[in-house]
Amino acid sequence: MSSGLYSTERKDYDKTLDLTKVKPYGDTINDGKVQLSFTLPVPDGEKAVEAAKQLAKKMGLENPMVVYHTPLDKDFTFFIIYGSLIHTVDYTSIHVETIDIKTMTMEEVNEYIKEHIKRKIVVVGATTGTDAHTVGLDAIMNMKGYAGHYGLERYEMIEAHNLGSQVPNEEFVKKAIELKADALLISQTVTQKDIHIKNLTHLVELLEAEGIRDKVLLICGGPRITHELAKELGYDAGFGPGKYADDVATFIVTEMVKRGIKGLRDIQK
Repeated sequence: MSSGLYSTERKDYDKTLDLTKVKPYGDTINDGKVQLSFTLPVPDGEKAVEAAKQLAKKMGLENPMVVYHTPLDKDFTFFIIYGSLIHTVDYTSIHVETIDIKTMTMEEVNEYIKEHIKRKIVVVGATTGTDAHTVGLDAIMNMKGYAGHYGLERYEMIEAHNLGSQVPNEEFVKKAIELKADALLISQTVTQKDIHIKNLTHLVELLEAEGIRDKVLLICGGPRITHELAKELGYDAGFGPGKYADDVATFIVTEMVKRGIKGLRDIQK
């Protein structure tokens, strides 16, 4: 019965749904209801509340209400605001660059490598620069993996090397050549002041200076990484939240075959 009710409601509100003018909704389509939170560097009080309201109006909220505010300390106040957003987006004009592949299982990846590459592939991963976070990297690389998705270390036909955190880009490139890598995985979590972009760009420049950028697959990942950003920075792919080792492995092996990537086996250093 609930399924039928939902279907009826969907038909009713679809009559007013214009995909060229999409906005959030809370109770009814197009009401624009949103909730947001932020902190202001001012003492809590009536003046602070008014400042929060004025900011919300400048963000495009009609009739903003400060539904909650509390001091974080004597000079900082946290706010939660509710209101109606006046802005819309044209959903029909949006294009997002994505990785269009059908993810294979670990067993399927192993068989694909045996059939099409006919040797173990070498994958080297690290959290580079000053970034000390390894949760994302370990989820992809370590044998136990994450959320039921085994990491690359468990794959029979993948030789996975997890170099850990805070690896200088120069050392990472040196190690990749030493291990004769086919694919390089870079994890970036720290993003303050766009440090991840600077670090990722620096790595590309080092690989190009060594003349080996086009000989390997270069992949980055992290909470603020998208495939589109990765491509803009000179990477072959970017994997953000919700992606697992099997997604990464599938991309690596299919792209190696598609592009004839041979890796760094013939590089002498």
